[in-house]
Amino acid sequence: MRKSAAVLGAAIVGAGTLTACGAEGGKQINVYYAPEDNFQTVVDRCNEQADGEYRIVYNKLPRDADGQREQMVRRLAAGDETMDVLGLDVTWVPEFAEAGWIEEWTGANKEAAERDVLPGPLETARWDGKLYAAPKNTNVRLLWYDDRITPEPPRTWDEMMRMSRELKQQGEPYQILFTGAQYEGLVVTFNSIVESAGGRILSEDGQSVVMDDGAVRALEILKEVTTSGLTDPSLTNQQEDQVRQAMQSGRGAFELNWPFVYASWAAEQPDSLQHFKWAPYPGVGSPDSGRSTIGGYNLAVSSASRQKPEAFEAALCLRSAENQKFSALNDGVPPTVESVYTDETPLDPSKPADPEDNPSMATEYPMKDTILAELKDAAVRPLTPAYQNLSTVMSKILSPPSEIDPQRTADELRNQLTDALDSKGVIP
Repeated sequence: MRKSAAVLGAAIVGAGTLTACGAEGGKQINVYYAPEDNFQTVVDRCNEQADGEYRIVYNKLPRDADGQREQMVRRLAAGDETMDVLGLDVTWVPEFAEAGWIEEWTGANKEAAERDVLPGPLETARWDGKLYAAPKNTNVRLLWYDDRITPEPPRTWDEMMRMSRELKQQGEPYQILFTGAQYEGLVVTFNSIVESAGGRILSEDGQSVVMDDGAVRALEILKEVTTSGLTDPSLTNQQEDQVRQAMQSGRGAFELNWPFVYASWAAEQPDSLQHFKWAPYPGVGSPDSGRSTIGGYNLAVSSASRQKPEAFEAALCLRSAENQKFSALNDGVPPTVESVYTDETPLDPSKPADPEDNPSMATEYPMKDTILAELKDAAVRPLTPAYQNLSTVMSKILSPPSEIDPQRTADELRNQLTDALDSKGVIP
């Protein structure tokens, strides 16, 4: 967790054309994955385990998700045979599977990839009833608050808005902070509220637009929270890090964000860390209805790979429980394997756990039980090959949230998302 900020600033390294033969005569497995500070160490560990059978080479993709997808789409569409293992954002699996760019996981590989994986992350690796990737890491947003301001957190959106109004009247920090800029973060916020209200944006098979009463209720909540003076004036410019900064500056009472904010608070305001608390994502109507939309990455094997057996083996190693724990403790990426959350041993079991020198899940993820509970009933973004197009449409129509007219906006979303779905094929 403590190195999350460094991950965000990782340098972009271009991936050149590579040969299929390793320097030592074994096969070379090219992995295309987002910048992650200590992923090369994971690669080195898997190479040692391969014992010369093959050698994994880590090709760093651009830092931003759009750049990652663009690079892979172009090369896969051209039939690039040098790409073996692909790091896919959780929203890309249906698109890549429908295009025929990634292999289905079957038999023993499928069994190993699914073993002990939490339901939400596993759902993002499937398309059309088949498994097309192995979940590597995941993420969920939590509700963050300062217990000096609100000793007990709200359980629903209505309660959170009521508490915010009361704090504002008392002259206390009161803002409800979340990602409101016109980008994917706003779509994640909307999807989480829709799911918390028991609604759906698309049908379960991803073939048609639903936009039911739960979706309309989510639009009502976004309208209310952004027109009642309870949000930051810069809401429409705020992405994850701007939300974090607003909370740390003392303007917010409630923050809806990913767990990286805990590491940032610990690094920048350690004296008050004991007051920075977390709670489950707020529900709609019922306190237990909150569902947070998950993030993360999955590992897929390219259909054009010339060494698929080794690619599957390499992918399984890179996202093994042991390596997911290593990545969680060193790079702040929450695991998809349930047993890792209950593993209390530090990285070096022969020494006492220490937050700086020998971390454990308990020292790095004090909120791990809440994350685990959220992952067991997580919301997943609409699964469809056209998701990139749908996301662009939703972020545009939802922005700015203060101008939402719930029923009219729902009708507009229904019409434009239907048009997006009718555009068959892979989004360019």
